Amino acid sequence: MSFPLLTATAALPAIGAVVTAAVPAAQRTAAKWLALLVSLATLALAIVVLVRFDPDGDRYQLTESHSWIKDFGVRYELGVDGIGVALLALTALLIPFIILAGWHDADPLETGSKRWRPTQGFFALILAVEAMVIISFEATDVFLFYIFFEAMLIPMYFLIGGFGDRAHEHGEEAASTQRSYAAVKFLLYNLVGGLIMLAAVIGLYVVAGNFSLQEIAEARANGSLDMATSTERWLFLGFFFAFAVKAPLWPLHTWLPNAMGEATAPVAVLITAVVDKVGTFAMLRFCLQLFPEASKWATPAILVLALISIIYGALLAVGQRDIKRLVAYASISHFGFIIMGIFAMTSQGQSGATLYMVNHGISTAALMLVAGFLISRRGSRLIADYGGVQKVAPVLAGTFLIGGLATLSLPGLAPFVSEFLVLVGTFSNYPVVGIIATFGIVLAALYTLVLYQRTMTGPVKAEVSAMPDLRVRELVVVAPLIVLLIFLGVYPKPVTDIVNPAVKSTLSDVQKKDPQPEVEAAK
Repeated sequence: MSFPLLTATAALPAIGAVVTAAVPAAQRTAAKWLALLVSLATLALAIVVLVRFDPDGDRYQLTESHSWIKDFGVRYELGVDGIGVALLALTALLIPFIILAGWHDADPLETGSKRWRPTQGFFALILAVEAMVIISFEATDVFLFYIFFEAMLIPMYFLIGGFGDRAHEHGEEAASTQRSYAAVKFLLYNLVGGLIMLAAVIGLYVVAGNFSLQEIAEARANGSLDMATSTERWLFLGFFFAFAVKAPLWPLHTWLPNAMGEATAPVAVLITAVVDKVGTFAMLRFCLQLFPEASKWATPAILVLALISIIYGALLAVGQRDIKRLVAYASISHFGFIIMGIFAMTSQGQSGATLYMVNHGISTAALMLVAGFLISRRGSRLIADYGGVQKVAPVLAGTFLIGGLATLSLPGLAPFVSEFLVLVGTFSNYPVVGIIATFGIVLAALYTLVLYQRTMTGPVKAEVSAMPDLRVRELVVVAPLIVLLIFLGVYPKPVTDIVNPAVKSTLSDVQKKDPQPEVEAAK
């Protein structure tokens, strides 16, 4: 039997989470180093998966299949296509930076006679989330995917509610209340989506008789599985609703600004750069493959919702007073672009959407982590509490600027390529939607540059006059992300070569082809 590489990639952080949680409370530093080493080992396994994956080979590779719950047709089935392997690699890449950036975020804080929080629990929960996200990108059994799609909510709930941001303008008691509110809101929104999806998963089993993604998709393609139009549409809506909450798509987005605002900066990155990608990934893998006709039927409505997300998220970002909430609303706008690219039903749109998932993860990590370093120095998330930072901490200001420019998709940085592909793909089938969406780019430039101007330029405020620049650990976190933003901005081919064959297969599932350009024949 060949080595179960995909299982190992998910199992390693899961085992690491258990071992890290068991580290004695007095050995906080050992718990940190253990979590970091486990995340680096997971990254090494993800690189092996990436190297062994052949973009021109079978659609699903490195597959594993074992009987699990035989009476209900549930199997432990794993496999990765080009889209899944790209997002798996992104997850494994970001987790070490998240751990390193949050190195002191869970250190005990004496408040009266109480110790604030256990350090080892913080890092164990991050590893647990990594394991669940990775197996979600690998699962080709719908029931197996559903279990981990829902299970990741539990460690995320504790990361938000139990290990939230210390910076709050009204003190620790108010911060604790806001953290609890944000954590409960996150959990309730996603649980409602998950329960609706569970009903759809059961309905799919009643119709298809099994949970295997590949078997159901093949049966749909060859006509051996006849699904009534109304049934397919209801099942699609059940799946899509859960994914739209996770993504998040307007109007199901309201949990995200609260969660990102109250979480520590590394956990905020974990939410938007890693966990939320499961939602958009699942739209490509499950909605389009299992329900091709319903996907085409729902496309106009979904494009309208995506367009609202783009403009609405950007407009609210412009008016934010809180740095982290600004990044959260910017992410809502970016997820609108991703979902628009998916449902543009063109190869350019879907390739751009997948590339956008990767690039958004890197750019948001760079911006939010630097913002976290900034906030930890001043102890405030409010934009008005800063000014003139670039004069006292030029490296911090410079990396913050690059992260911000990537967020507004400046040419030469990675998100530009993906946003350009999404817009080109959308223009091909829905020119009006594409034209309106371009206003989101203008608004992105506004909220990013205004944020930089208000925090980094102008007179130096007394409260930031002694602010230290980035330390060695912080540079180790930020520098590789900046390098990746520049590299993928000028040379995105390594990622597009991996995802393009999978995108073509997805378009084939929904029986869509790219529109041909209308040109006059040469005389």
